[in-house]
Amino acid sequence: MRGIPSSVTTIRKKVFTEVARLAYDGDLERMEDLPYVIVPGEEAKYRESIFLERAIAGERVRLAMGLPLRPVDQRTLLSEGLSDSAIADKYYEPPLINIISYACHACPTKQYRVTEYCQGCLAHSCQQVCPKDAIRFVNGKSYIRQDACVKCGRCAEACAYNAIIKLERPCAKACGVDAIGVGDHGVAKIDYDKCVSCGMCLVNCPFGAIVDKGQIFQLINAIKRGDRVVAIVAPAFLGQFGPEATPERLTAAMKRLGFADVAEVAVGADLCTIQEALDFLDEVPDKIPFMGTSCCPSWSVMAKKLFPEFKDNISMALTPMVLTARLQKHKDPNCRVCFVGPCAAKKLEASRRSVRSNVDFVLTFEELQGMFEAKGVNFADIPKEEEVPLSEATGAGRGFAVTGGVANAVVEAIKRIDPDREVKVVSAEGLDNCRKMLMAARSGKYNGYLLEGMACPGGCVAGAGTIQPIAKTAAAIGRYKQSADQQNAMDSRYEFVLPELEE
Repeated sequence: MRGIPSSVTTIRKKVFTEVARLAYDGDLERMEDLPYVIVPGEEAKYRESIFLERAIAGERVRLAMGLPLRPVDQRTLLSEGLSDSAIADKYYEPPLINIISYACHACPTKQYRVTEYCQGCLAHSCQQVCPKDAIRFVNGKSYIRQDACVKCGRCAEACAYNAIIKLERPCAKACGVDAIGVGDHGVAKIDYDKCVSCGMCLVNCPFGAIVDKGQIFQLINAIKRGDRVVAIVAPAFLGQFGPEATPERLTAAMKRLGFADVAEVAVGADLCTIQEALDFLDEVPDKIPFMGTSCCPSWSVMAKKLFPEFKDNISMALTPMVLTARLQKHKDPNCRVCFVGPCAAKKLEASRRSVRSNVDFVLTFEELQGMFEAKGVNFADIPKEEEVPLSEATGAGRGFAVTGGVANAVVEAIKRIDPDREVKVVSAEGLDNCRKMLMAARSGKYNGYLLEGMACPGGCVAGAGTIQPIAKTAAAIGRYKQSADQQNAMDSRYEFVLPELEE
């Protein structure tokens, strides 16, 4: 759904904008009015009742402010618990990904159904191939008994008229770890023991019922308090905020929001590349049969949850986000760091105790867009003299944002260190494909390989917090990568400080 304007994306944008506006103006009593601002008028536009639309908008506001969902069976104010969150040092409490129950459509679970296009043919191919005798003919038309069907799909494949379709919940279909189940009243339910917070369910729910928590409110409170907050921006930002939002204008635009400075996370990606290259040369195949990259937290968590025997095979190198944050605090120990990127899972990563001292806030591009809207920042209005080029990262680090970019960067670094070493690579995008890759690795198929896992199909450019079409962003990043003065991570100007950052 990325890049396709819809009522869901419009409402999300309104929520982030109004929460940011509320934080900037500081009139907390106005929080109760936000559902009426987001959903104005007297008639419903998208659902059966405007009151339902406003109730859902209210829960979205709470989650955007890091507050939990309210219980459905109790009367509470929208601002319940706000006093505990209206501070600069509050981090959201789990769960990160939430389902607003009365926004969920209770979509049909996975099943095969016969449509009106069934011709009642003489061949009865669908019935002939069914292994469970689940198909009958009623009034001359095919009928599938759901209690007997095992969802193998053979009937759909055999139908000459394509009259049998597969129905599946979009959120469950998008989940690569099978964490979406069915709760009360048929509403979707998340198994948090399985969930790795990739956010794919969030962006694939056509009803906008799945929402992640945010820190917009706390971040703006920190800025207003006078904290020196440095924004570290992931390379997937290219093109997210429109054609006028060039890298040169980004720093000036961010300073208008109150940030003290801006740094490229691609710098940390360069350092991550160097460490993973060194680790691969040292460990594969003498100590471990293969090595997996570390930068995608959802991939890393999934690998360790589902394949615990491979926990030592996933690189222990710090992620680009953490390395960039540490670099900023190495320069200024008193600064606070806000990661801005495409990824919901980075919120999960930053919440870990080992990371929270480095990364104080996490925003998605969607949330940052809300801040730009709230402050009326227009990239086209930024004068030439305020433009500041971002020039510290190499092309290798910038390429982390697309599938294959991480592995390619590591391979090129290895070639620089040991030109005679041949490195075989396999990449997987989407957690379901990542699982299949590790199953193949379990059989020994990828011994000696470097494995790159990306939770989002397409890489970081397809993250749950992105705004623009995936292909469009990937093309912009390709041009941005080529514009770097250096292309190999080994040429990073910060290579010398890597040992200090890893301590």
